[in-house]
Amino acid sequence: MKNNSLSRPFKALWIGEIISEFGGAAGGIINGLLLFEITGSKEWMGALWLLYFLPSLVLQAISAPFLNHVIKERMIINIQRFRSFAYILPLFGYVSGSQMGTIAGLVILQCVLGLLQPIYASLSFALLPDLCEDKELVSANSLLDGTMRLMSFIAPGVTSLLLLVSPLYTIYGLSSLMFLLSSLSLSQIPQVSKKRVATWSKKFWWEETKIGYRTFLQFPQLLRLTLLSSSVQFAVGATMVINVPFIREDLTGEAWEYAIFAGMFPIGYALGMLLLTKLPKNNKTMYVGLVGGGLSFIALYFAPSVYIAWGCEFLGGLLFPMFNAQSSALFQRNAPRDRLSQLSAVRLLFLRITMPLGILFASNSYLGISTRMTYLFIGVIIAVPGMYYLICTLIQNKDHDLKDQVKISS
Repeated sequence: MKNNSLSRPFKALWIGEIISEFGGAAGGIINGLLLFEITGSKEWMGALWLLYFLPSLVLQAISAPFLNHVIKERMIINIQRFRSFAYILPLFGYVSGSQMGTIAGLVILQCVLGLLQPIYASLSFALLPDLCEDKELVSANSLLDGTMRLMSFIAPGVTSLLLLVSPLYTIYGLSSLMFLLSSLSLSQIPQVSKKRVATWSKKFWWEETKIGYRTFLQFPQLLRLTLLSSSVQFAVGATMVINVPFIREDLTGEAWEYAIFAGMFPIGYALGMLLLTKLPKNNKTMYVGLVGGGLSFIALYFAPSVYIAWGCEFLGGLLFPMFNAQSSALFQRNAPRDRLSQLSAVRLLFLRITMPLGILFASNSYLGISTRMTYLFIGVIIAVPGMYYLICTLIQNKDHDLKDQVKISS
């Protein structure tokens, strides 16, 4: 999708996402560095991530009913402002010279980020159909997703360069500024949401929760797309554990070779985003991307060298946008518009739960599964369902072609 075809509100959202993704990625790097510099403890590192992850899962599960009753444009702006302020807290602690103050600032920051991120992600996902025409949703999702992947690749390198010329704690000021600039960009989005008056009570929350999950289950396509996306997130979680030992131990690669391996997927993803603009937007393309992405993991099981592993990772990045962007657009199109914010939160809950499950699966030594076998397993759970639905799609297309031929001949 060319930039000149984008609406101004979408550009405001896109720019806001780019800026905040850079600030968040830079902040994530220095959070770990600063905490380890103070404590020297891996246990503290694990606790820091749990402080981010566990509260966010809890809030993700219980916040869905409320998201239908807020003004999305205003809420995402306020979230970015809260995050901007939260990034100042560790800086205050560090400047004060108090280690406990710094740790307290990091703890509060992680809690704030963990609580706000699922709300922001759900609302921005639900807002996208209001900012784009229906036919542009695939391209818009692809552009957003691909740009986020690029930022996650670029931000660590830029942060490393900044650390060469500036103290560690100054990056917190940069991250805070990035989120503030993001809120300014998001403020350019015109308000299209309307706040619905609701009676806030325990009974209301419980009834809304039941309606939301019941609605989600009443749309088999939404459930199917969510479960397929969840399998991809499960694989992402597993690879966070096994990528380093695979390159460094199984393939006896050097640290720089792992760095290239880690960069192959986001580079491939950015190119896949561009490739998708040239391909037809249909179910066939979507499931080809899912199957191809799964096969890229299976190929890693057989990879004899680091160079082949680079190619497998690049191929996965090239193919997965075909599925991710189109499945997101299908969800946005087919979900009831008045329930989209709530259903987006339910979808995100599924995605966020499966990633730590993948981490636990890959790190569980009691299962006795090797690194290569883990790649094979996660590749199979992605590729096999993808192949099934691809075959179903081809059969349906063939039946439609036959019916069209009968109509023409008659």
